[in-house]
Amino acid sequence: MVMLSAGILLWAVVHLIPGPGQTIRQKVIAAIGEKPYKGVFSLALLLALALIIFGWRSTDPQPVYLPPEWGALVAILLMPIAIFLFAASHARTRVKRLIRHPQLSGVVSWSVAHLLANGDNRSLLLFGGLGIWALLEMAVINSREGSWTRPVAPPVANEIRLIVIAIAVFAVLVYLHPKFAGVAALQL
Repeated sequence: MVMLSAGILLWAVVHLIPGPGQTIRQKVIAAIGEKPYKGVFSLALLLALALIIFGWRSTDPQPVYLPPEWGALVAILLMPIAIFLFAASHARTRVKRLIRHPQLSGVVSWSVAHLLANGDNRSLLLFGGLGIWALLEMAVINSREGSWTRPVAPPVANEIRLIVIAIAVFAVLVYLHPKFAGVAALQL
């Protein structure tokens, strides 16, 4: 649990540096330059991911709460939405007119989906921790950037293409889920 906790904490702290840690960011950039800062930033995120993955795998799951019977079904329905939202942040989409932070909203959807399907200690820490981080990150960004200007609506075809991609990615993730998470995503 220590490694998993450290990974989640490192992930959150590194992502929050551009917001509340702006002065730290500027001092580091002044000292080492922008490209090295970006390299250190990227390496810190890779380290966080490694700590999360190895921490997850090394933690013995202990039950904390009993997920609802319908939780797994809702999780399966939420996951393509989470993937769509995550991907929508990197494309010209209409969803950006409705949701200011589609990528972070995707993380929250992913988090909720997994908390509905899992009730163990490592799930609560990982999915709950990253869900809380995403909500905090949205608040920090909103505070830093102020009012939101909605983008111009792109063609509907962009959304349709992204929906097809999200479903394909979801299918691949369901297939690979046992390999990276150690459990089947669909328990039929």
